[in-house]
Amino acid sequence: MRAGIGLRSQHHEAILSTASLPAWLEAHTENYFHAGGPAVRALERARSRYPLSLHGVGLGLGSADPIDRRHLECVRDAVRRFEPGLVSEHACWGHVDGEHFNDLLPLPYTEEAVEHLAARVREVQDFLGRQILIENLSAYVTFASSQLSEGEFLAAVVERSGCGLLLDVNNAYVNASNLGLDLDAFFGALPRHAIREIHLAGHARRRVGSRELLIDDHGSAVCDGVWALYEDVLRRFGAVPTLIEWDNDVPPLATLLAEATRADQRLERCSAAAA
Repeated sequence: MRAGIGLRSQHHEAILSTASLPAWLEAHTENYFHAGGPAVRALERARSRYPLSLHGVGLGLGSADPIDRRHLECVRDAVRRFEPGLVSEHACWGHVDGEHFNDLLPLPYTEEAVEHLAARVREVQDFLGRQILIENLSAYVTFASSQLSEGEFLAAVVERSGCGLLLDVNNAYVNASNLGLDLDAFFGALPRHAIREIHLAGHARRRVGSRELLIDDHGSAVCDGVWALYEDVLRRFGAVPTLIEWDNDVPPLATLLAEATRADQRLERCSAAAA
Protein backbone atom coordinates (compact mmCIF):
# COMPACT_ATOMS: atom_id res chain seq x y z
CA MET A 1 0.00 0.00 0.00
CA ARG A 2 1.44 3.37 -1.05
CA ALA A 3 0.37 7.00 -1.28
CA GLY A 4 -0.72 8.89 -4.39
CA ILE A 5 -0.96 12.53 -5.41
CA GLY A 6 -3.57 14.66 -7.09
CA LEU A 7 -2.93 15.25 -10.79
CA ARG A 8 -2.87 19.00 -11.45
CA SER A 9 -2.53 20.71 -14.81
CA GLN A 10 0.82 22.24 -13.82
CA HIS A 11 2.28 18.74 -13.62
CA HIS A 12 0.79 17.05 -16.69
CA GLU A 13 4.12 16.86 -18.49
CA ALA A 14 6.34 16.38 -15.45
CA ILE A 15 4.32 13.43 -14.17
CA LEU A 16 5.13 11.53 -17.36
CA SER A 17 8.86 12.21 -17.26
CA THR A 18 9.79 12.06 -13.58
CA ALA A 19 11.99 9.25 -12.32
CA SER A 20 10.32 9.39 -8.89
CA LEU A 21 7.01 7.74 -9.62
CA PRO A 22 3.90 8.22 -7.47
CA ALA A 23 2.00 5.04 -6.67
CA TRP A 24 -1.26 6.34 -8.11
CA LEU A 25 -3.05 9.49 -9.19
CA GLU A 26 -6.36 11.14 -8.41
CA ALA A 27 -8.06 13.54 -10.83
CA HIS A 28 -11.10 15.79 -10.40
CA THR A 29 -13.78 14.19 -12.55
CA GLU A 30 -15.30 17.44 -13.80
CA ASN A 31 -11.99 18.54 -15.33
CA TYR A 32 -12.25 15.70 -17.85
CA PHE A 33 -15.85 15.83 -19.04
CA HIS A 34 -14.98 17.00 -22.56
CA ALA A 35 -14.20 14.52 -25.32
CA GLY A 36 -10.79 15.85 -26.33
CA GLY A 37 -8.18 18.48 -25.71
CA PRO A 38 -4.76 18.55 -24.03
CA ALA A 39 -6.04 17.86 -20.50
CA VAL A 40 -7.91 14.72 -21.55
CA ARG A 41 -4.96 13.51 -23.60
CA ALA A 42 -2.64 14.10 -20.64
CA LEU A 43 -4.88 12.05 -18.34
CA GLU A 44 -5.08 9.27 -20.91
CA ARG A 45 -1.29 9.14 -21.04
CA ALA A 46 -1.00 9.23 -17.27
CA ARG A 47 -3.67 6.54 -16.90
CA SER A 48 -1.60 4.25 -19.12
CA ARG A 49 1.14 4.35 -16.45
CA TYR A 50 -0.66 4.79 -13.13
CA PRO A 51 -3.71 3.51 -11.27
CA LEU A 52 -6.34 6.23 -11.06
CA SER A 53 -9.04 7.51 -8.73
CA LEU A 54 -11.71 9.94 -9.96
CA HIS A 55 -12.92 12.47 -7.38
CA GLY A 56 -16.06 14.48 -8.13
CA VAL A 57 -17.02 17.84 -6.66
CA GLY A 58 -20.21 18.76 -8.52
CA LEU A 59 -23.03 16.26 -8.04
CA GLY A 60 -24.23 17.77 -4.76
CA LEU A 61 -25.74 14.45 -3.73
CA GLY A 62 -27.59 15.84 -0.71
CA SER A 63 -29.36 18.59 -2.68
CA ALA A 64 -33.16 18.68 -2.72
CA ASP A 65 -33.23 19.15 -6.51
CA PRO A 66 -33.18 16.00 -8.65
CA ILE A 67 -29.71 14.81 -9.61
CA ASP A 68 -28.43 16.61 -12.70
CA ARG A 69 -28.71 13.77 -15.23
CA ARG A 70 -26.44 15.43 -17.76
CA HIS A 71 -23.76 15.85 -15.13
CA LEU A 72 -24.19 12.23 -14.08
CA GLU A 73 -23.94 11.07 -17.68
CA CYS A 74 -20.65 12.95 -17.98
CA VAL A 75 -19.39 11.21 -14.83
CA ARG A 76 -20.35 7.85 -16.33
CA ASP A 77 -18.58 8.69 -19.59
CA ALA A 78 -15.41 9.66 -17.69
CA VAL A 79 -15.56 6.45 -15.63
CA ARG A 80 -15.92 4.35 -18.77
CA ARG A 81 -13.13 6.20 -20.55
CA PHE A 82 -10.52 6.25 -17.80
CA GLU A 83 -11.47 3.09 -15.84
CA PRO A 84 -10.56 4.35 -12.36
CA GLY A 85 -10.09 1.99 -9.47
CA LEU A 86 -12.10 4.28 -7.17
CA VAL A 87 -14.83 6.87 -7.77
CA SER A 88 -15.76 9.37 -5.06
CA GLU A 89 -18.01 12.32 -4.24
CA HIS A 90 -18.93 14.32 -1.13
CA ALA A 91 -21.56 14.03 1.57
CA CYS A 92 -22.90 17.49 0.81
CA TRP A 93 -25.47 19.55 -1.04
CA GLY A 94 -24.64 22.16 -3.66
CA HIS A 95 -27.65 23.33 -5.68
CA VAL A 96 -31.26 24.37 -5.21
CA ASP A 97 -34.00 25.52 -7.61
CA GLY A 98 -31.60 25.01 -10.49
CA GLU A 99 -28.93 27.30 -9.06
CA HIS A 100 -25.54 25.71 -8.44
CA PHE A 101 -23.19 26.96 -5.73
CA ASN A 102 -19.45 26.69 -6.03
CA ASP A 103 -19.13 25.05 -2.63
CA LEU A 104 -19.56 21.79 -0.74
CA LEU A 105 -22.30 22.63 1.75
CA PRO A 106 -22.92 20.52 4.88
CA LEU A 107 -26.09 18.60 5.66
CA PRO A 108 -27.94 18.38 8.98
CA TYR A 109 -27.31 15.02 10.62
CA THR A 110 -30.91 13.83 10.74
CA GLU A 111 -32.68 10.59 9.86
CA GLU A 112 -34.40 12.39 6.99
CA ALA A 113 -31.04 13.51 5.58
CA VAL A 114 -29.65 9.97 5.94
CA GLU A 115 -32.55 8.55 3.92
CA HIS A 116 -32.28 11.28 1.30
CA LEU A 117 -28.52 11.00 0.83
CA ALA A 118 -28.55 7.20 0.86
CA ALA A 119 -31.27 7.15 -1.80
CA ARG A 120 -29.28 9.53 -3.98
CA VAL A 121 -26.11 7.49 -3.54
CA ARG A 122 -28.00 4.33 -4.55
CA GLU A 123 -29.31 6.15 -7.63
CA VAL A 124 -25.78 7.14 -8.67
CA GLN A 125 -24.35 3.68 -8.00
CA ASP A 126 -27.14 2.03 -10.02
CA PHE A 127 -26.52 4.43 -12.90
CA LEU A 128 -22.74 3.93 -12.86
CA GLY A 129 -22.95 0.21 -12.18
CA ARG A 130 -20.41 0.42 -9.37
CA GLN A 131 -19.82 1.50 -5.79
CA ILE A 132 -18.84 5.08 -5.03
CA LEU A 133 -17.15 6.55 -1.97
CA ILE A 134 -18.50 9.58 -0.11
CA GLU A 135 -16.20 12.00 1.68
CA ASN A 136 -16.68 13.69 5.06
CA LEU A 137 -16.66 17.48 4.83
CA SER A 138 -14.91 20.30 6.58
CA ALA A 139 -17.64 22.53 8.03
CA TYR A 140 -17.88 25.87 9.80
CA VAL A 141 -21.42 25.67 11.19
CA THR A 142 -23.50 23.03 12.96
CA PHE A 143 -27.25 22.49 12.73
CA ALA A 144 -29.50 22.68 15.79
CA SER A 145 -31.72 20.07 14.10
CA SER A 146 -28.99 17.39 13.99
CA GLN A 147 -30.02 14.17 15.77
CA LEU A 148 -26.90 12.12 14.98
CA SER A 149 -23.18 12.65 15.30
CA GLU A 150 -21.19 13.04 12.09
CA GLY A 151 -19.79 9.52 12.43
CA GLU A 152 -23.23 8.00 13.06
CA PHE A 153 -24.61 9.88 10.06
CA LEU A 154 -21.92 8.59 7.69
CA ALA A 155 -22.20 5.04 9.05
CA ALA A 156 -25.96 5.07 8.47
CA VAL A 157 -25.53 6.26 4.88
CA VAL A 158 -23.03 3.46 4.26
CA GLU A 159 -25.39 0.86 5.73
CA ARG A 160 -28.40 2.02 3.70
CA SER A 161 -26.65 2.63 0.38
CA GLY A 162 -23.77 0.15 0.22
CA CYS A 163 -21.31 2.95 -0.58
CA GLY A 164 -17.78 3.23 0.76
CA LEU A 165 -16.09 6.09 2.60
CA LEU A 166 -13.31 8.45 1.63
CA LEU A 167 -11.96 9.56 5.00
CA ASP A 168 -10.49 13.05 4.85
CA VAL A 169 -8.25 13.27 7.92
CA ASN A 170 -7.60 16.99 7.49
CA ASN A 171 -11.36 17.69 7.40
CA ALA A 172 -11.80 15.79 10.67
CA TYR A 173 -8.92 17.74 12.23
CA VAL A 174 -10.43 21.05 11.08
CA ASN A 175 -13.86 20.13 12.46
CA ALA A 176 -12.36 19.11 15.79
CA SER A 177 -10.75 22.53 16.09
CA ASN A 178 -13.62 24.63 14.75
CA LEU A 179 -16.68 22.73 15.94
CA GLY A 180 -15.43 20.57 18.81
CA LEU A 181 -15.82 17.30 16.91
CA ASP A 182 -15.01 14.38 19.24
CA LEU A 183 -12.44 12.58 17.09
CA ASP A 184 -12.42 9.39 19.14
CA ALA A 185 -16.21 9.09 18.86
CA PHE A 186 -16.14 10.10 15.18
CA PHE A 187 -13.63 7.45 14.16
CA GLY A 188 -15.22 4.91 16.49
CA ALA A 189 -18.56 5.22 14.70
CA LEU A 190 -17.17 4.63 11.20
CA PRO A 191 -17.39 1.12 9.72
CA ARG A 192 -13.86 -0.09 9.17
CA HIS A 193 -14.72 -2.15 6.08
CA ALA A 194 -16.11 0.92 4.29
CA ILE A 195 -12.97 3.10 4.40
CA ARG A 196 -11.29 2.64 1.04
CA GLU A 197 -9.38 5.90 0.57
CA ILE A 198 -7.85 8.58 2.80
CA HIS A 199 -7.12 12.23 2.01
CA LEU A 200 -4.43 14.36 3.62
CA ALA A 201 -4.11 18.10 3.01
CA GLY A 202 -3.01 21.39 4.47
CA HIS A 203 -5.19 24.09 5.99
CA ALA A 204 -4.92 27.79 6.79
CA ARG A 205 -5.48 29.63 10.06
CA ARG A 206 -7.72 32.72 10.08
CA ARG A 207 -8.58 35.07 12.92
CA VAL A 208 -12.32 35.80 13.03
CA GLY A 209 -13.07 38.18 15.88
CA SER A 210 -11.70 36.55 19.00
CA ARG A 211 -11.57 33.09 17.44
CA GLU A 212 -9.01 31.33 15.30
CA LEU A 213 -10.60 29.20 12.58
CA LEU A 214 -8.94 26.52 10.50
CA ILE A 215 -9.83 26.79 6.81
CA ASP A 216 -9.57 23.67 4.65
CA ASP A 217 -7.85 25.34 1.69
CA HIS A 218 -5.54 22.58 0.36
CA GLY A 219 -2.86 25.20 -0.05
CA SER A 220 0.05 24.02 2.09
CA ALA A 221 1.89 21.00 3.43
CA VAL A 222 0.24 18.61 5.86
CA CYS A 223 0.81 19.90 9.39
CA ASP A 224 2.28 17.89 12.26
CA GLY A 225 -1.10 17.59 13.98
CA VAL A 226 -2.72 16.04 10.91
CA TRP A 227 0.22 13.64 10.48
CA ALA A 228 -0.24 12.52 14.09
CA LEU A 229 -3.98 12.06 13.54
CA TYR A 230 -3.25 10.10 10.35
CA GLU A 231 -1.07 7.71 12.34
CA ASP A 232 -3.98 7.17 14.74
CA VAL A 233 -6.29 6.53 11.78
CA LEU A 234 -3.90 3.90 10.40
CA ARG A 235 -3.78 2.17 13.78
CA ARG A 236 -7.57 2.06 13.82
CA PHE A 237 -8.32 1.14 10.23
CA GLY A 238 -5.13 -0.35 8.82
CA ALA A 239 -3.24 0.68 5.69
CA VAL A 240 -5.61 2.42 3.26
CA PRO A 241 -4.69 4.09 -0.08
CA THR A 242 -3.83 7.67 0.84
CA LEU A 243 -3.82 10.80 -1.29
CA ILE A 244 -1.92 14.05 -0.84
CA GLU A 245 -4.32 16.87 -1.83
CA TRP A 246 -2.83 20.22 -2.82
CA ASP A 247 -5.10 22.39 -4.97
CA ASN A 248 -4.07 26.01 -4.24
CA ASP A 249 -0.60 27.54 -4.44
CA VAL A 250 0.38 24.25 -6.08
CA PRO A 251 4.08 23.51 -5.45
CA PRO A 252 6.59 21.76 -7.71
CA LEU A 253 5.94 18.09 -8.33
CA ALA A 254 8.94 17.15 -6.17
CA THR A 255 7.23 18.71 -3.14
CA LEU A 256 4.10 16.63 -3.66
CA LEU A 257 6.17 13.49 -4.08
CA ALA A 258 8.04 14.28 -0.85
CA GLU A 259 4.70 14.57 0.99
CA ALA A 260 3.62 11.23 -0.52
CA THR A 261 6.87 9.70 0.74
CA ARG A 262 6.03 10.85 4.27
CA ALA A 263 2.68 9.08 3.96
CA ASP A 264 4.40 6.00 2.50
CA GLN A 265 6.66 5.74 5.54
CA ARG A 266 3.65 5.67 7.85
CA LEU A 267 1.82 3.17 5.65
CA GLU A 268 4.87 0.89 5.69
CA ARG A 269 5.09 1.03 9.49
CA CYS A 270 1.38 0.25 9.72
CA SER A 271 1.70 -2.74 7.38
CA ALA A 272 4.77 -4.01 9.25
CA ALA A 273 2.96 -3.78 12.59
CA ALA A 274 0.03 -5.76 11.18
CA ALA A 275 2.22 -8.50 9.71
